[in-house]
Amino acid sequence: MKLTVIDQTPVHADHPAHAALRCSVDLAIVCDRLGYHRYWLAEHHNSLQFGGPAPEVLLASIASVTQYMRIGSGGVMLNHYSPYKVAETFAVLASLFPERIDLGIGRAPGGGHLSSVALALPARLVEEDVFTRQATELSAFLHSGFERSHPFFALRCLPATVALPKLWMLGSSGGTAKLAGDLGMGMALAQFIAPQFTSPATFQDHASAWTQSGHQGSAPRLLALAVICAPTDEQARKIAGTAVYRKMMAGRGPREALLSPEEVATRRRRMHAADQEEYDQTLDNMIVGSPETCRTRIMELANFFACNEVGVVTVTHTYTDRLTSYQLLAKAFGLTAPFS
Repeated sequence: MKLTVIDQTPVHADHPAHAALRCSVDLAIVCDRLGYHRYWLAEHHNSLQFGGPAPEVLLASIASVTQYMRIGSGGVMLNHYSPYKVAETFAVLASLFPERIDLGIGRAPGGGHLSSVALALPARLVEEDVFTRQATELSAFLHSGFERSHPFFALRCLPATVALPKLWMLGSSGGTAKLAGDLGMGMALAQFIAPQFTSPATFQDHASAWTQSGHQGSAPRLLALAVICAPTDEQARKIAGTAVYRKMMAGRGPREALLSPEEVATRRRRMHAADQEEYDQTLDNMIVGSPETCRTRIMELANFFACNEVGVVTVTHTYTDRLTSYQLLAKAFGLTAPFS
């Protein structure tokens, strides 16, 4: 089993907001030594809770201070950007860090409507869905895949390098599985976003499209889970309150900074029964517990989805709890760094 870190760069209470990026760098250094397989960085805009709006910049910093993990975006929200610019940016990264760069793309905005409008300026925000075209062009730029009749056929993606980034599609349901398979991209299924909409059928559809399109080898797949690991089940469930409440309150008015487990417990006691039930269901949809509990549940889901790589998303109130969670998980799975 390979474990990958999917880092949303949470803004921790035990560090000032401007230190969120530094926390990601520090965590990556530790995870590189622990034996994690990849380290992916998310993209969020105008957020009190997450501090990483530019994964392509942060991953360059992390790649320069780590040695063994693949480093990538999890992901670049492609709808905001020119596919040509994204292709060139990641070609540069792949040239600087050969065979270590992943380019994961997604279609979510990574923020609200206002940030999407600002990112689109000076043009207007495109209302129609152009993601399929963008993803297809991105792949074509990197692999010189335009037909001679295409207007972009004469464009070259600089720098010229044989060490191209590995391409991944991020999704929380099966909507992009066929597209990813057609384009030869790996499929990363974000179970942590919408557990009720994820199923093994997504990976099956992806593998079928991959094979039918003539791509060689097995279709790469990764299952992303929300995980909080602590020395005991009781401690983990308490610490997880921060992430549970954050997810539960998404879309219910203005966002708050990440709350402490103690504050979350106080607010839960004041909830109506229906909200308490929703809270408990949200918690149950996460992987929360001791190292033994987390390992058992992760393996169950990995087997159910027929997946040998799991991405771990861990959001906690303090950096210390997040670091401890990744350390305990690495030990539970017997991860070892290449130099060990």
